[in-house]
Amino acid sequence: MHRRNPFKPTAGARPPLLIGRGEIRQDFAESVENGPGSPGLLSIFSGPRGIGKTVMLGEVEDEAISHGWIVVSETATPGLIARIDAAVQTAALEFGENPSGRRVTGLTLEPVGIETTAPEVKDRHWRRPLTELVAVLDRHGTGLLISVDEIHAIDRSELAEIAAVVQHLIREDLPIGLVMAGLPKAVEDLLNEGVSTFLRRAERYNLHRASTQEVADAFRETFADSEVPISDQHVQELAEATGGYPFLIQLVGYHVWSQSKRGDGCVTDESMQAGITRAHRRMGATVLQSAYKSLSDIDQSYLLAMAEDDGPSSTAAVAKRLGVSPVYGGQYRLRLLAAGVIEATGRGYVDFAVPTFREFLRNSPAYGVSLLPGGNDSAS
Repeated sequence: MHRRNPFKPTAGARPPLLIGRGEIRQDFAESVENGPGSPGLLSIFSGPRGIGKTVMLGEVEDEAISHGWIVVSETATPGLIARIDAAVQTAALEFGENPSGRRVTGLTLEPVGIETTAPEVKDRHWRRPLTELVAVLDRHGTGLLISVDEIHAIDRSELAEIAAVVQHLIREDLPIGLVMAGLPKAVEDLLNEGVSTFLRRAERYNLHRASTQEVADAFRETFADSEVPISDQHVQELAEATGGYPFLIQLVGYHVWSQSKRGDGCVTDESMQAGITRAHRRMGATVLQSAYKSLSDIDQSYLLAMAEDDGPSSTAAVAKRLGVSPVYGGQYRLRLLAAGVIEATGRGYVDFAVPTFREFLRNSPAYGVSLLPGGNDSAS
């Protein structure tokens, strides 16, 4: 029987194993079971690109659905409120128990199934049908989860409105959940802008890379389940090649598994090296190239200056290489932190948030070419 590659190196795709995230899903499950006001029902996931924020939202959504909850899953692109409104209105028509909504004549949980009769639809603000819907779900022992991805790009007024409506329902002791995800520095700035004091009380999960041991254990189990033999030494080497970065875990696993199946059906030195090389090349052509090209020339030069170091870079040293003051260099640092490209590793030190970025930059034609201030700095 042909076995499919168990790894999923596509943005947002669900991996075969949830490495190092099981406790977060368990926290959310307990919050659903404990009901309105439980901490996990208001959560924000943050972390650099490719760290698994979208996957984590998917896990939480699945957990809500397994408890019979309705899920409205969205991304913070223009028209967010209108789309949530439409989803709520549609669900309210199915589950409402009021003159302007459909009447529930039968309900089955896990998943929710409804038999309804439909009256005429009338326009109204989304808070009202949402409140009526959640009240009905509450009476049937279930609830509603709103999930919003990439909130670093959200319109501030829309975020304030969503927060106000959800806060109102929580005060009414109704089963409502709001989970969001975004880049760390941008999320931090968003919450510090005073858009909603309520959101500052959300559970904050700053997603980090998995440990080498967690990755090794996951590789060992996944390769064994797919009947591709792999030695403990190769497992350890593969784990180290990922840097614990979730998207790279999937890339490395996918290409090493594929190379091994093409060969002797087991992981060898040759298939492992070929797979890692392909994974790193793919990482550069997708995630890294896209992230790099989206930056201004000056921000790119900051990364190139960082690439001269073999580990964390001193922000003072990077500013000196660029020929700018530490204060001026700090402006570039803040933008790159907000973009999720770099991360602070200590006072006065930063490093690349994504593994292999240093290697990618060192192999680029621009490496070694200094871009001085005054270039095309569209972000300033």
